[in-house]
Amino acid sequence: MDVYEAIGRRRDVRAEFTGAPLDEETLHRVLSAAHAAPSVGMTQPWDFVLVRDPGTRAEFHRHVHTERARFAAGLSGERAATFDRIKIDGILESTLSVVVGYDPERGSPAVLGRHAIADAGLYSVCLAIQNLWLAATAEGLGVGWVSFYREEFLRDLLGMPAHVRPVAWLCLGPVAGLREVPDLERHGWRSRMPLAEVIHEEKYTPKD
Repeated sequence: MDVYEAIGRRRDVRAEFTGAPLDEETLHRVLSAAHAAPSVGMTQPWDFVLVRDPGTRAEFHRHVHTERARFAAGLSGERAATFDRIKIDGILESTLSVVVGYDPERGSPAVLGRHAIADAGLYSVCLAIQNLWLAATAEGLGVGWVSFYREEFLRDLLGMPAHVRPVAWLCLGPVAGLREVPDLERHGWRSRMPLAEVIHEEKYTPKD
């Protein structure tokens, strides 16, 4: 598929993972696409931790659902009822997980292009994640970004160095299909904004 089709089909997958095996050649292509992302100062500040162990995934799953409960405790009424219907992860159902880390020390101390924008390295890691996601979509795979976790917990769980930031836990694998409508929109949490509402000409103009 072309890049526009991949962008349009891409979904944050949670319930559709089949758990079927993923061959190493396909996984390598997806990770190679992530590794081909542009990066500030050509630092390539990302690392990919492949997590297949059921015990590790179960421990992270328990942590995630503790955090889910904390978030849910702050909701009430319609928001609480809507959130109760939303599945937030495919940690146990997906074939494997890819944890993406950010190493700010890579290429230091003189990172070309980062002297004025400290987060430029983090942005680079996010570009690698998007590359991975689009490549996986083109391969007919699903990806789900799990964000209900404490960074220090995940860092300790995977033995990551103190200076490396765990940016994303991505569930990855074959899926039964991709939803036509994103989960949060389908469940009524939020609707997609029209493009016209986020375009400004020349200067930022608040929208009514």
